[in-house]
Amino acid sequence: MNFVENIFQNLRQSSDRPVLQEVREGRIIAVTGGELLASIRAARAFLRRQGLKKGDRCVLLAPNSLRWAAVDFALLAEGILAVPLYARQAPAELVAMMKDCSPSLICCGDQALREAISRQWPDAPPRVLLDEMFAAPGADAGTVGDAPAALADADPVTIIYTSGTSGEAKGVVLNVGNLSHMVPCTGTRLDLLMGPRTEPDRVFHYLPFCFAGSWILLLTCLSRPSLLTLSTDLTKLMDELKLADPNYFLNVPALLERVRSGVEEQLQKRGGLARLLYRRGKAAWFRRRAGRSAALDPLWLALARAVVFPAIRKKLGPNLKALLCGSAPLAQETQLFFLMLGLPVLQVYGLTETTGICTLDHPRRVEPGRVGPAIPGIEMKLGQGEEILVRGPHIFPGYWNRPQETAQALRNGWYHTGDQGEVDAVGNWRIIGRLKNLIIPASGHNVAPEPIEDALLRRLPGAQQVLLVGNGRSFLAALITGEVRREQAQGEIDAVNTELPHYKRVRAFQLLAEPFTIENGLLTANGKLKRAHILARYQNEIDEMYRRKEA
Repeated sequence: MNFVENIFQNLRQSSDRPVLQEVREGRIIAVTGGELLASIRAARAFLRRQGLKKGDRCVLLAPNSLRWAAVDFALLAEGILAVPLYARQAPAELVAMMKDCSPSLICCGDQALREAISRQWPDAPPRVLLDEMFAAPGADAGTVGDAPAALADADPVTIIYTSGTSGEAKGVVLNVGNLSHMVPCTGTRLDLLMGPRTEPDRVFHYLPFCFAGSWILLLTCLSRPSLLTLSTDLTKLMDELKLADPNYFLNVPALLERVRSGVEEQLQKRGGLARLLYRRGKAAWFRRRAGRSAALDPLWLALARAVVFPAIRKKLGPNLKALLCGSAPLAQETQLFFLMLGLPVLQVYGLTETTGICTLDHPRRVEPGRVGPAIPGIEMKLGQGEEILVRGPHIFPGYWNRPQETAQALRNGWYHTGDQGEVDAVGNWRIIGRLKNLIIPASGHNVAPEPIEDALLRRLPGAQQVLLVGNGRSFLAALITGEVRREQAQGEIDAVNTELPHYKRVRAFQLLAEPFTIENGLLTANGKLKRAHILARYQNEIDEMYRRKEA
């Protein structure tokens, strides 16, 4: 049974139980397995009326919703390739990706999106709103069964466009075999996390389904006993989280960093006994972990665990068992913060080309700073320059219409990730950085910028982004965005430099008023720095920074 058949079987078995819900204006709207199947049938009938058939492409350009999920599963059931795109991307970028995959239909979340696409691409294929697909089901909707089309492992099911940090986005094709391997793997790890249970898992979700890891969570939740709650308003995330009351949810590091800093800022402002117990308890916990406890540490730790730590954890979610985190390495300090509260953060490492996942922390053997062991059934090793190489049934068959790029990525049976890593004796991996991001200053040393950037971000709470520069230059320098004072930046850079060898020290910096955003073209759809674009945009400022320092 492939992953599509398994999901449809689970929905039939859950016909009277809520399986998916969304938060709308403070209210929860839920659907049972049976109701979701009915919506899928209506969407399948609409697709057939539009003349779409197996192998065609259909763009899904909308935020997460119940209807997004229904259309996605309708496409899977019909053997039509879903092409999910990020609604916040610039229309010109969206149109470039759509022209690349030549869709037969474009499904938009609202009228504004449809009009934006129409302005950029007047001759685009038919553009319909998700609401229109369900507004008036045709008479043929009742003739559509629940059984999905017969699919072979090699049949493609989606094209997910990579973020394109240094160039044009590429369409990653994933097939039935990729997903049929991955979804049971993620389900097994969640079984280990939850243990024996009598109730479905309660899961909260705010990350867009157009990203591979996010979509994998949707597929996993609907293939097992779960109730998945979709956030629809990021400005009300904490309120929606309380309504969902989840056992776990998937995160990006930026959110967890904000939660940690927010908690500590609130305690600092509050002052009094709570601040004292937190500071003393935290210091005691970290000293004990380092194996150098002081005499009064057991007392301070006991008081913090009795009074402060449970109160913080309850605000995050009284029934939380763990947090999941992916898309980028999480600062070890933040992972330790949550572990101190009794909330393990399970890190995930993977790329779209690896069906979203290569490694995933074992729930009972989390090692902060690492991203866990390889998932079952795949192989990972280090190649030249400590590049991570991967092979297994989760590796994508290729990029859409890009045979040269496919051949470059898939060599001798191994997928070349472009990531640098290391692995310990028990198989836990750590990600160092991206090979293509390496900075080679005039000294000839290879410098991975990410660890230094992350260290500065942790020490500069007002900073939004830090980007290291220095290729071919006599020293490294940094671009810093956010509300940061010059003397503050200099002080923290000096502190970080004391822990670095001479060739990794940051000798100059430039404060930028404008942050890097998706809208100004300096961040990818999933929030990663478009380094080449940033360097080009600020070339004059960078040159001037070096001239001042070298004068």
